[in-house]
Amino acid sequence: MLRRPHTGSWIRRSLLICLLFSIILLDTLAFAVPMQNDPNGFEGIPWGATFSESDTFIKVEDTGRSQTYELKTGVPSLGPVKVDSMRFVTSDGRFARVTVRYQGKATHDQILAYLQSLYGSLDRTPGQIAVGPVKFCSWTGFETDVNLRYETGTDRGIIFFESQELRRKITEGNSATVF
Repeated sequence: MLRRPHTGSWIRRSLLICLLFSIILLDTLAFAVPMQNDPNGFEGIPWGATFSESDTFIKVEDTGRSQTYELKTGVPSLGPVKVDSMRFVTSDGRFARVTVRYQGKATHDQILAYLQSLYGSLDRTPGQIAVGPVKFCSWTGFETDVNLRYETGTDRGIIFFESQELRRKITEGNSATVF
């Protein structure tokens, strides 16, 4: 009977690699929680609204199809929490995304509590408590996605509030080979 001497070691190596990737994914990923109250926008500004410079916003970047705005006055805040930056992005003149950046564990904990109070608790869904160097939290509504990424090593976080419809339209225009 012919015996393949390397088949057993190949299977063991494959299983070990799969196990390693599974552990890494379990340590870093959290699955999206269904959003309790989809705001269909951000802080009273509906997705798809036309955006321009005003007393509140100043344009900081224009790349043709996409424009980026920041608040003109004061330190930006997400609810009661002061953050480092808050950028409002339009696609073809329509409000599509907000990017919020922050630093510090205390700020992260306050933001996480604030987002859970708005969109729902993370601990209701198995797999939501993520451990490891990078933590992801997501809430998904019918119109809105909120994605938070926090790096424990640098104590930096970023949050994306996005219109699902406009995100799809942006990605439809991209080639399949573009990253």
